[in-house]
Amino acid sequence: MTIEKGQSLWGDAWQRLKKNRLAMVCLGLVILFTLLAIYGEGVFRYYDFRDITPSYQKVNLDDAYQPPNMMHWMGTDGLGRDVMARLIQGVRIAYMVGIITSLIAIPIGVFFGCLAGYFGGRVDDFIVWLYSTFASMPGLLFILAIAMIVGKGLLGIFLGIGLTTWVGICRLVRGEVIKHKEQTYVQAAKALGLSSGRIIARHILPNIMHVIIVTFTLRFPAAIGTEVFMSFLGIGVQGEPSWGLMINSARMRLWQGMWWEMTFVTLAVFLLVLAFNLFGDALRDALDPRLND
Repeated sequence: MTIEKGQSLWGDAWQRLKKNRLAMVCLGLVILFTLLAIYGEGVFRYYDFRDITPSYQKVNLDDAYQPPNMMHWMGTDGLGRDVMARLIQGVRIAYMVGIITSLIAIPIGVFFGCLAGYFGGRVDDFIVWLYSTFASMPGLLFILAIAMIVGKGLLGIFLGIGLTTWVGICRLVRGEVIKHKEQTYVQAAKALGLSSGRIIARHILPNIMHVIIVTFTLRFPAAIGTEVFMSFLGIGVQGEPSWGLMINSARMRLWQGMWWEMTFVTLAVFLLVLAFNLFGDALRDALDPRLND
């Protein structure tokens, strides 16, 4: 496939994505979960502002253990709380973790990757040593250590995941910058006397932005999975309906035949992670110029 005259890289990528039905289905799922996260945030802020106990936190033992029905589409848990309302709040927390940890990890990785790739020499040696040291540490234990120092809750999750997952994108950006700094347009910018910072920010970064965006789509579900696991262990979110906490509470009731909470939460995690991963793979293929044949 050849790019038409005047068509941008992103325009061509969108045309390629539209022909991939699986990618479009995954994009639809991502949009659906995004809307649910926005709705969940609105509900959370509304009830917090009104100082009213929301339905996902309201205990009503008379409604406990109800299977899916017209009043509660996904049933209720052991305290009579609506599973669907709590699941939507779990989407909100999952998106918060994915976005905020990305805002921590990606700038760190891009900054060090650009420095290492562009300047080389001792700067490159130091940064390679730095990310190699981080990569050699057991990731989960490092995250747990940071979370335990900061304390239980979302802040520990944000810092733990954000400060330990920048290595991958740093490696990618470093390799891309090494490749681009030898290109003619960068050499011309150097000949014009532009500063290194301006060359990196105005010339190199826009040409590797697709790598950063694809990396975001692939690390987003990984961050969500880590948060679910940490909340399952009781180290993550406290006092809010995280998916990890819901799975932890639901597993104790499976032997009693209370299947709905575990089923719907597990299905939500599976669909969100799968949609992001498949869409990220499709986006990477669509943005790869080597596939434009």
